[in-house]
Amino acid sequence: MNPDVRPSPNIWGNPAVYEIENRGVDRAGVLWDAMRSRADWAGRDVLDVGCGTGFHLPHFAETARSVVGVEPNDALVAIARRRVRRLPSVSVHAGTAGRLPLPDASVDVVHARWAYFFGPGCEPGLAELDRVVRRGGAAFVIDNDPERSTFGGWFRRGFPEVDPRAVERFWSLHGWSRERLEIAWTFDSRDDFEAVVRIELPTAVAEEVLDEHPDATGVDYAVNLWWRRY
Repeated sequence: MNPDVRPSPNIWGNPAVYEIENRGVDRAGVLWDAMRSRADWAGRDVLDVGCGTGFHLPHFAETARSVVGVEPNDALVAIARRRVRRLPSVSVHAGTAGRLPLPDASVDVVHARWAYFFGPGCEPGLAELDRVVRRGGAAFVIDNDPERSTFGGWFRRGFPEVDPRAVERFWSLHGWSRERLEIAWTFDSRDDFEAVVRIELPTAVAEEVLDEHPDATGVDYAVNLWWRRY
């Protein structure tokens, strides 16, 4: 494996379940509205870093001039390419955040959603954004907010090594701003909910929270939208 790549603990081993999760996250479009209000991608060139199976690429393609997805996992690259094969404005490339396969000053808007681009350690990726984003462009990084919401509490229990204050310091020192948003996980069935919880949390914590919420098919979910203009 490429030493620059941090394997994803959820989508890499469970792309079908992660597809269910993507369909159940933020059905109200809170994240889309927040990003668009800061940097509309209509008629512009978009990069999705860590695009996974390409779930978000068609949405960008509805209005963007061009869309590029970059993903380090070859199996997910193949799925993403199948997903967008009928969208001529979209391409998908194998690559990493720290070595983006794009020319200098070639994109206007960058999106990285739960792509393990979470602060300390991702300096090479930030340097690449400096290289590929045009003057006047913007970048968005979406991650979990472990200090708020039901899911945030679960995340703290499952990943106590993540220091939210250190993450905040990192982004602030690199010139990024934060918008704290409340979205929701809402699934069509208990089976879907349980499957997603089990790929998102360590096994013991997943079983604990499922026992604590025996009838739930969704929960409130807080996120950080980190953003920067170039």
